[in-house]
Amino acid sequence: MKFSCEKLTLQNAIGTASRAVASKSSIPALEGLLLVCSGETLTVTGYNMQLGIRTCFACNVEEEGQLVLNARLFGDIVRRMPDDTLTLVSDEKQTVKVTCGDADFDIVGLPAGDFPELPEVEEKNAFSLPEKTLRAMIQQTIFAVSTNEARPVHMGSLFEVGVDALTLVSVDGFRLALRREKLEQNAGGEFSFVAPGSALNEVEKVCEDVEEPVKITLGDRHILFEVGGTELICRRLEGEFLDYKNAIPRKNPIKLLVDTKVVMESLDRVGVVISEKLKSPVRCLFSQDKVFFSAKTANGDAKDVCRIEGDGRDLEIGFNNRYLSEALRYAPADSVKMELNSSISPAIIVPVDDSDESFLYMVLPVRLKA
Repeated sequence: MKFSCEKLTLQNAIGTASRAVASKSSIPALEGLLLVCSGETLTVTGYNMQLGIRTCFACNVEEEGQLVLNARLFGDIVRRMPDDTLTLVSDEKQTVKVTCGDADFDIVGLPAGDFPELPEVEEKNAFSLPEKTLRAMIQQTIFAVSTNEARPVHMGSLFEVGVDALTLVSVDGFRLALRREKLEQNAGGEFSFVAPGSALNEVEKVCEDVEEPVKITLGDRHILFEVGGTELICRRLEGEFLDYKNAIPRKNPIKLLVDTKVVMESLDRVGVVISEKLKSPVRCLFSQDKVFFSAKTANGDAKDVCRIEGDGRDLEIGFNNRYLSEALRYAPADSVKMELNSSISPAIIVPVDDSDESFLYMVLPVRLKA
């Protein structure tokens, strides 16, 4: 195998594919990247048996071939090379010479046959949407994905694909995050699936580098995300996802208009006395056009008053300050409507405009001690 390309182009491809490389594995090839030279293209693949990322780019191929190189070592070598044209040559014994400018390295690779094949995703359903849209939807819901392995299906986000809209939902037992966006075209009808949160984190990073539509293909057991010259393949999560439509109470008598930044700053001030060791809910007393926040731990007492619009009817309710703050932070609006009912009912955060259904966040309350 012999090819040459710009060092920076190869470095970016290694960075992308390395996100799916196993940090430690009993199979040495899984700690490596598969390099395949074919035609005028170099394809770089990382795979950890759960997630696979394959990215390709045009380069000057003088001799076709394939081999596996340790991802960390190869990445470190390329990153330290000067910004110039890089050449890689390998022989039948997987001995590799990497040269760039005046620098050169001799390393040993592994046979390509040692690298497990990525799953083939046979198309059952597929749809496309702009990468900016998908990236924003993931960013604004991924924080609510569960880390509890007792319910594996909730360790991912639910994709509900309708005729003209995509709904993304994450839940972790304490809060719920929902984002909805219109789809320009979806010929595949209505369907749904759950994608692992760990894979969606990588999809979001891959989307940062390009400005092209993302095609999402659903197979029997796997999901394929295609964006630019990169493919990401992950397993579907099986199981029954929360029936979120019936879990969200919408007949809430208290409706308040809040400035997300102002409330977050107030929660941040009161939360200073709260820590991992000294946990405490934030006590919220909603009255006419203002809310009183307070927290008490062994560190001390904190109180603050925050201006809002509407009558809170003197409702006193407790929340985990981080959960409430994150819901406000990721809501894609400067002002939101907060719906409340009782001290044991969740807070619902929705757009100010009732006709806008682009987002909904739900945070469960924490019982307050007398």
